[in-house]
Amino acid sequence: MKRVDSYGVANVAEHAGQRPKSLLDSGGPMRPLMWLVAVALVGVVPGVMPVAAHHSFAAEFDKDQKITLKGIIAKMDWVNPHSWLYINVKGPDGQMQEWELEFGAPNALFRRGWKKDSLPIGTEVTVTAYRAKTLPHRANAEDVILPDGKTLFAGSSGTGAPSDRK
Repeated sequence: MKRVDSYGVANVAEHAGQRPKSLLDSGGPMRPLMWLVAVALVGVVPGVMPVAAHHSFAAEFDKDQKITLKGIIAKMDWVNPHSWLYINVKGPDGQMQEWELEFGAPNALFRRGWKKDSLPIGTEVTVTAYRAKTLPHRANAEDVILPDGKTLFAGSSGTGAPSDRK
């Protein structure tokens, strides 16, 4: 008596002491080509996503639009691939504007002497940065000057920014 599994594949284990065939060689629903495609997608898609998400300095920021912002720290996000500082700056019309300032990766900042408590919320800072090409209140930070006069380099090295420091 032949046993048939849920895919209609006969179990040949009963015959001549052979072990059952796997799904790959059974002609079942998962053929070798399908396995190859599945493995390729699992290996390729995650590798492409970070590349698509990352950018060069020149792709998003304008090296000819260096600005200086003086504002109050609202928040600091220590996230990869770039940390972000959010400061409230008084605009030309007197209204407060929240600026998003891109920094280097957290690990790069730590290696340069930054600490998680280097920028307490509510502290007034001066930031030199390069404006974004398309977003009105976004920039790539170069330096942050603290109230005591200490300057911390905020940028990423190897981005192509005018002040690229290694």
